Amino acid sequence: MIKRLLLFFMFFSLLGWAQSDTIIKGKVVSTSSSLEGIHILNLNKGIGIATDDRGYFAIRVAIGDTLQFSAIHLIATKHIIEKDDFGENLLFVEMKSKLNELEEVTIVQYKNINAVSLGIIPKNQKTYTPAERKLKAASGLDGQYGTNTKIGLDPLLNWISGRTRMLKKEVQIEKNEFLIDATSDYYQKEYFTDVLKIPEDYVDGFLFYIVENSRFVMAMKDKNKTMATFILSELAVEYLKVSELQPSISDKNEK
Repeated sequence: MIKRLLLFFMFFSLLGWAQSDTIIKGKVVSTSSSLEGIHILNLNKGIGIATDDRGYFAIRVAIGDTLQFSAIHLIATKHIIEKDDFGENLLFVEMKSKLNELEEVTIVQYKNINAVSLGIIPKNQKTYTPAERKLKAASGLDGQYGTNTKIGLDPLLNWISGRTRMLKKEVQIEKNEFLIDATSDYYQKEYFTDVLKIPEDYVDGFLFYIVENSRFVMAMKDKNKTMATFILSELAVEYLKVSELQPSISDKNEK
């Protein structure tokens, strides 16, 4: 008798489970043209499926289960299964496109955006000029500080052939040219002729003269214009004396 009762309760339990756990068919509708691959997850049962290319789907559910619908281009939505959802008709679930939520975007051009500002290259990572890169590749030396970074056959051959020495000179010439350009940006040509009294035809020669002075180079490197100006006054006197030149007389002074 007891066995019969147990079998009776098990039978109706299984029957009730089968009736409550059913595959439901439906369709996702949206203004989006892409309805394929929309993810549908039954949060209660932990099972999921994806829609076909027309948005149709079929998934096992029970009354009270929550279905979650999501896609990268659609706003996620949830639907709680009710008794009325079961029937001959499909379960239609509407999903809105994310494109409709986009606000007006103003495009702004930002200056100084580069690999460093974007974090692609570390801020303090050293960069090389073209001449420094050639020297580093040929000799294994750091073009800025002269430190050895690698040992190989090529650097030895370049050293024997004299190519390394030539590239070192090229690096120094390049540095001098950079410094001359920076000095020309700091001081107008009239400053050299009117204030320092350098004859106009000798201004370029004076620029090459001052970039060989370590004190001036350091002042420019530190962007100390006051010190650089003071040193320029001293160097102008020396240059005129060494070159045996007479200080220039500007048209303003003549008048």
